Amino acid sequence: MLALRLTRGSHPAVQLRRLLVAVASAGTGFLLLCTLGYAMGHPDSPAAAALRLAWCATPMAATVYFAVAVARTDPATRPRPGLSAIGLGPGRLMAISATTTALACTLGSMLALLFFLHLRGDLTGMPFDGAAAEFLASEQPLPLPAALTLLALVPVTASLAVALVLRPRDLRPTSGKGPARSYGRFGAYGRSGAQETFGTYGRFGARLRGGGRNATEDGTTEQPEPTPDPDPSRPAAPREAPRGLPWGIAVLAAGLAVEAYASRAKDGGGLSLPGGLSDGPASVLVGWVLTAIGLALAGPGLTHLCGRLLQSVGPGALRLLAGRVLMEEATRIGRPLGVVCAVASGGFAMTALYDADAPAFGPLTTLGGLLVTGCTVATLLTAALEAKHARADTTAALLRLGAPATMLRSAAALRAGALLALFLPLTLVIAELAALPLAGR
Repeated sequence: MLALRLTRGSHPAVQLRRLLVAVASAGTGFLLLCTLGYAMGHPDSPAAAALRLAWCATPMAATVYFAVAVARTDPATRPRPGLSAIGLGPGRLMAISATTTALACTLGSMLALLFFLHLRGDLTGMPFDGAAAEFLASEQPLPLPAALTLLALVPVTASLAVALVLRPRDLRPTSGKGPARSYGRFGAYGRSGAQETFGTYGRFGARLRGGGRNATEDGTTEQPEPTPDPDPSRPAAPREAPRGLPWGIAVLAAGLAVEAYASRAKDGGGLSLPGGLSDGPASVLVGWVLTAIGLALAGPGLTHLCGRLLQSVGPGALRLLAGRVLMEEATRIGRPLGVVCAVASGGFAMTALYDADAPAFGPLTTLGGLLVTGCTVATLLTAALEAKHARADTTAALLRLGAPATMLRSAAALRAGALLALFLPLTLVIAELAALPLAGR
């Protein structure tokens, strides 16, 4: 009930993102049900049905990835002071976020089931009754347990992924590892920065007489010197560079090597690509998956490198601001950007391999491509929105100091241009290399 109340009272923009999650879940659930319909109509082709089910893994992964990004930016489940006093600690908020994600995905799955039954002709009274009855094996009864199992994949996977990502991080040392558990003054857990001696407790009465921690012997209170605020005219010092760039490059090179080896292998199994694409060895799919993982791993490091290049060779205030922001947000923005590049390179390679004599892309192939592309782009936009909210204090400080709003917009445009100049050629090169094995060059 609490999850429903938080969902109902959220901002319209938050509701829109949850609605997009429900739409993505509906599309993925419809693809899974269409795979079930194909298996029912072609009982003598289990391998083809299994291959169609395997192709549904990519839209499902994109949907889960988008659901996790939306849950991370949900302000209703963000830890705030005072919530633990009413029983809403980090663990409870994580459970509420997972429940909200499960509700949105379940709504999409139910919509997919209704649309599937409508196309089969089981539900009447609306346009397109039974439009795909032959393809979806309407002459056979629908196995309800199998349909519900397929529809439960997206809600269960998405809620578990949200719970795993948003789980509370317990920084306390485990038993047998690290320093022993200690208790501070009056049983307070943890250890302070400086250890206290026995004389500290002997001076407790002086603190009560003085009315403060810095009380002197004559009873007066010594006011601590105010700590000067850091200069808000610049972003905070950037974090260290992400360490996934070497691994990403290694996995990317391994994927391209697997694709090149698959193009020369003559005894490999055939891979039937959907939508009239060329057929090739099954190991090409492994190479594409490794290439996509490599781009996702290398994305944060490339974004950090892009921010560092912006600040090179005597940067001014604009380049310094844009570069520092890119370096600070490398992990938050770089990984979704790498995934978008992986999807774009895969789509470009599939378009280059399209056979003109073959029939056009089917509706299910088009739906799957739209789901993967839309979810990855929406995830990138959600991550950008999260980054904007994270640097809201820095932006407000710059505006208070008199920085013009045009400077902030110019810095944002400079960041976007720098990322586009780095990732666009990289995407085209990787797409061309990925298309070489199946093109027979």
